[in-house]
Amino acid sequence: MLTDPQEFLRYFDSIHRRTTRDIAALPSPAESWKPPAGEGENAWSIAQIVHHICESRMYFARAYRNEGWIYDWPVPSTASQSNWVPALEESAAEFRRRLDGTPAEWLSRRIRMIDTDGTLSGWRVLMMLVEHEVHHRSQIDTYAGVQGWDVPQIYGRTREQIDELQEQQESSRSEH
Repeated sequence: MLTDPQEFLRYFDSIHRRTTRDIAALPSPAESWKPPAGEGENAWSIAQIVHHICESRMYFARAYRNEGWIYDWPVPSTASQSNWVPALEESAAEFRRRLDGTPAEWLSRRIRMIDTDGTLSGWRVLMMLVEHEVHHRSQIDTYAGVQGWDVPQIYGRTREQIDELQEQQESSRSEH
């Protein structure tokens, strides 16, 4: 459970950095790429997904602030690939502004759901934002992989590199 909004914002910053890194790594063909089939969200282009990540940050911020589950922020244009990272940066700054200085008690207060009579604690609403963003970043990374575009490694290492390091580690252990 989260206990400090500032602690969460530091965590959010790390999620945002990875999203921005992955979006920035996309090649120019990504600007016009979209799934070959599907309807609704399943047919969104990468530009539409980036737009959705930006707007959703404020959706969750409003819910956390107990202002309703509402998309209310005018997202900067994501029509051009050159605007994707700046739009993500602007939305991160606005999200941070909306959460900065909120009381720690808000993490444990109950927030009414939009679609049921149930409630969630404030910290769970914030974790929903994280899971949502990671979901869509993974969606984009999957599209990139299917297209044969390089996908940044989350920890800067490939599985093959880890296998090699493990072999070296096991060799050094057997020598002792």
